[in-house]
Amino acid sequence: MPIEPVDALRRIAYLLERHRESTYRVEAYRTAAAAILPLGEDEVRRRVREGTLRELPGVGASTSAVVEQAVTGAVPDKLAELERTHGGPLVEGGEALRARLRGDLHTHSSWSDGGSPVEEMVASAMEAGHEYLALTDHSPRLTVANGLSAARLRRQLEVVDAVNAHTGASFTLLKGIEVDILDDGELDQDRDLLARLDVRVASVHSKLRMERAAMTRRMVAAVRDPLTSVLGHCTGRRVMPRAGDRGGEGRSGGRTRPPSEFDAEAVFTACVESGTAVEINSRPERQDPPDELITLALELGCLFAVSTDAHAPGQLDFLAYGCERAQRLGVPVERVVNTWPVDRLVDWARP
Repeated sequence: MPIEPVDALRRIAYLLERHRESTYRVEAYRTAAAAILPLGEDEVRRRVREGTLRELPGVGASTSAVVEQAVTGAVPDKLAELERTHGGPLVEGGEALRARLRGDLHTHSSWSDGGSPVEEMVASAMEAGHEYLALTDHSPRLTVANGLSAARLRRQLEVVDAVNAHTGASFTLLKGIEVDILDDGELDQDRDLLARLDVRVASVHSKLRMERAAMTRRMVAAVRDPLTSVLGHCTGRRVMPRAGDRGGEGRSGGRTRPPSEFDAEAVFTACVESGTAVEINSRPERQDPPDELITLALELGCLFAVSTDAHAPGQLDFLAYGCERAQRLGVPVERVVNTWPVDRLVDWARP
């Protein structure tokens, strides 16, 4: 079946993103898709005939070639190449758990440091078979990631309502946030506003080298907070250079980073007692928590959320990495909260 030019451009961008390619390479294809989307099929075909596609802002030599080939009914050469090289499984293992996941509880959009609008993230999540997606852009303190003030978050909630009105019962965009854990364990957002959200991922992004006892107190206080649903990327480590997104969480995207030091048993015990899930962050450069901490959390009785921390649509496929680790380490499906139906998930996450 022929592929539409916009779909071909979007698919190329998606495949580049899932393999952590340069943001600038990806943006060329998404920008071209946005440029031709409003034109309509007849106008696109006319421009192809007349050779005027490249007069459109954002359409260059490589992207116009994709459009020209798609218009003829052929699979564009660039898309065919990427399907061969980038279209296969990201990792072997974890398929059984991946099949049971209903959604993703940690994603970012262009409202903070993500690379795509909310609508593009939702469209890709629906194409991936998700039943729900939590939109968890950053909180105010993380200015380098364009964290959301209370006023901006309120405006975003209106966008979420509009998206849900459009998708209907087939898909739910959950109102969420990745909220910074401040130095004293408090959460970086208005509490009344946090209480309006469906899911709250609490993460440490600052003073990652804090002394062990102080970091333990900080994290225990955060996971005991009734407003915390999930403890995000708990060690903050980075095992390989960050690639494939805007790198907005800090200026160290090109470097590795050691894990924070804290009493993991104390933190995970507090998670069990408060019903807070421990995130298995699926980003390949994070792999956080390390295997031994996942095993400890499992033995202590923690719930888990296998999430992507996606900053671009193609990164939603990173779930494969987290599922491989969780399944290999013996995490039971029933203890992974994003295998639950949306009603059960929201009831669990309610403060």
